[in-house]
Amino acid sequence: MIILPAIDLYGGKAVRLYKGEYDRMTVYDDEPVNTAKKFEAAGASWLHMGDLEGAKTGETPNMQAAENIIKNTSLSVEIGGGVRTMDVIERYIDAGVSRVILGTAAVTDPELLKRAVERYGEKIAVGADIKDGYVAIKGWTEKSQHTLHDFCRDMGDIGVKTMICTDISKDGAMQGANREMYKELSDSFDINFIASGGVSSLEDVIALRDMGLYGAIIGKAYYTGAIDIAKAVEVAK
Repeated sequence: MIILPAIDLYGGKAVRLYKGEYDRMTVYDDEPVNTAKKFEAAGASWLHMGDLEGAKTGETPNMQAAENIIKNTSLSVEIGGGVRTMDVIERYIDAGVSRVILGTAAVTDPELLKRAVERYGEKIAVGADIKDGYVAIKGWTEKSQHTLHDFCRDMGDIGVKTMICTDISKDGAMQGANREMYKELSDSFDINFIASGGVSSLEDVIALRDMGLYGAIIGKAYYTGAIDIAKAVEVAK
């Protein structure tokens, strides 16, 4: 299992939200590339990035911060937040992003997703943010009509290979990952699932590893000191 430490971007800075609430934001690093270098030094090979402004607006206001990290580290970068056009996807791929995550667009514009998967294959991932059993969109501000199970089935049919699934109620709350949800997903679908939201201890990492998950994103648990990335990387192997 791969460990993907997370950097959420807002105003070019590394920040974290609590349960997806923009008015409960903590700034952790004015220069995100410094945090990325720490992850690299700890043995991480991947970095998960979320553009929190982009998730609201559909633009790419933090493209420069992502490019700085790609140019100045050896990390493979996946990024999402506001990816709603082929132009944005192409710009990220051209900038060296290894995996582009479609969230809202995967729900509202399945034709875009199909075209992206046809063109870029495994470089396209889908983010499913879960609220009360349904997929949420537009920076977690709206709930769609898609249940998680039905959505994952549809994504598999389209050819999506990687999905990042976030239980919004767990995100940033340091209460543990939703292991039951990930176990069910892992058992039900032939998709590489990445756990996101609530991974707050090495016990979580071990449990997710043992159920055969492809990856786990570690966000707030790193920033609060609850998880050491080097230890997580070692345990996940």
